[in-house]
Amino acid sequence: MMRIITGKAKGVRLASLPGDAVRPTTEMAKEGVFSAIQFDLNGKSFLDLFAGSGQMGLEAISRGAAHCTFVDCSEDSLKIVRKNIEKTGFSTQSRVIRSEYGEYIKSASKRGQNFDYIFADPPYEKDLSSELIKRILRGGLLKAGGLLMVEGANEELDTSKIPESVMETIESIKKYKFSKCYVYFVRTKEENSL
Repeated sequence: MMRIITGKAKGVRLASLPGDAVRPTTEMAKEGVFSAIQFDLNGKSFLDLFAGSGQMGLEAISRGAAHCTFVDCSEDSLKIVRKNIEKTGFSTQSRVIRSEYGEYIKSASKRGQNFDYIFADPPYEKDLSSELIKRILRGGLLKAGGLLMVEGANEELDTSKIPESVMETIESIKKYKFSKCYVYFVRTKEENSL
């Protein structure tokens, strides 16, 4: 059973979809991600892309993030996200959107919407890490100096798929291994112009 690790909603148990349709981020990976960013979340905006159960965004709000947008293309997943938002009492700090990730990136880009933190957990078999980094940064969804975290199964990130113009906006890419998954932390430069 998933739970909120710490913060305002510490210990609240979260629902998840039954079966193997959704692969939640493991407790170990979640703990590692938030250990890295926990002191910089206060008042920040967070995007939980491929939200699944919404556990990453809800953990961010619990630890001080001002707001989280949860995006998933599955209505079944979003029902669980809404249920978990209600359980944690974070309704006023949450926005839930049903959309395919590419369409959401396009529409958010057109609206000029961006975030301090983005966590993306796409299906491992689709190997979307490089594509997501390219689309999110090119679309301007990550604020200058912001942090994009992409979870995947591959040990190496294929940066050859990321255009040079996008790579120039990146300050650093760090890889962390948590059990059987990897999370790439992509930090943009403070002065970010694409």
